[in-house]
Amino acid sequence: MSKLWEETAARQPTVMRMIENSILKDRVAHAYLFEGDPGTGKKEAALLFAKSLFCLEPEKELRPCERCVNCRRINHGNHPDIHVIEPNGLSIKKEQIYYLQQEFTKTGVESSRKVYIVNHADKMTASAANSLLKFLEEPSSNTVAFLITEQSSRMLPTIISRCQQLSFRPIDDIQLKERLIQDEIPLSMASLVSKITNHLDEARALSQDEWFAQARSIVLKLYEGLRVGGLAILVQLSEDFHSHFKEKEQINLGLDLFVLIHRDLLSIMTGEEYSLAFPDYAVSFRQDALLLTAEALVDRLSFILEAKRRINNNMNQQLLMEQLLLKVQGGHAFV
Repeated sequence: MSKLWEETAARQPTVMRMIENSILKDRVAHAYLFEGDPGTGKKEAALLFAKSLFCLEPEKELRPCERCVNCRRINHGNHPDIHVIEPNGLSIKKEQIYYLQQEFTKTGVESSRKVYIVNHADKMTASAANSLLKFLEEPSSNTVAFLITEQSSRMLPTIISRCQQLSFRPIDDIQLKERLIQDEIPLSMASLVSKITNHLDEARALSQDEWFAQARSIVLKLYEGLRVGGLAILVQLSEDFHSHFKEKEQINLGLDLFVLIHRDLLSIMTGEEYSLAFPDYAVSFRQDALLLTAEALVDRLSFILEAKRRINNNMNQQLLMEQLLLKVQGGHAFV
């Protein structure tokens, strides 16, 4: 059984079921539009589809074996009857589509079928898009196109109308965390960034960003300082926060981290700690959860969310943080 197929089907069950039905019923369309967020497996699904069409030893339900020469050549990007177009610089240019058209006037090198994949199809120039449209309007019976995009709204409606459109659902935080761990990103960082974004590339970038690593450390120290108490400590922690989180977007991110700490506490309190944002602090958080009530945690979360609203209303940032820490520690509402 193809492990890659199983993994992709687990992430995108609806899409892969539709692909499988198309292959089993021999109703493969001449053009597909795969649309969805970054990291949702669009290109992987297109290559799996292509392997199913070319596989020499298909397994159950015509899934690719991943072992035959065709599967291996597709994996290595050197199958002569599969062509992948990527942006040349910032865009896909007319010359690239013209080259594709020329290639497809020739007969298949090793089979009667030809496949082409246009990655980031929304980045085609106007002339490239018009050239591709003409190509789609006169499809060969043995040609299959896969257009892959994160922003279908930027594509010509006439191109979209000629494709069977499959939407890829956003990756959830557990799946994203597992992907990051596979990339050898530490569990502590993978768990956190998977709560902040569901975009794989953005999560990878965040997990390797030194500023973000420092932000995580500062917010955790801020939380720990609440247990020690004392006005001088809170003021110092507020200044540390302010010196690192300078822009409004950065402050919002810092407050989001603060929210995630308290959600972890709430998850521990309710016995749902299977997916913590800060798993390396689980022992400490469990001890803290024994000293708090659910009502107190909900109040804290409301204070933080109110601070986020006030930041967006241009309140003085340092004053707001000082007030927030006092409110969270003392349990008093904003005035």
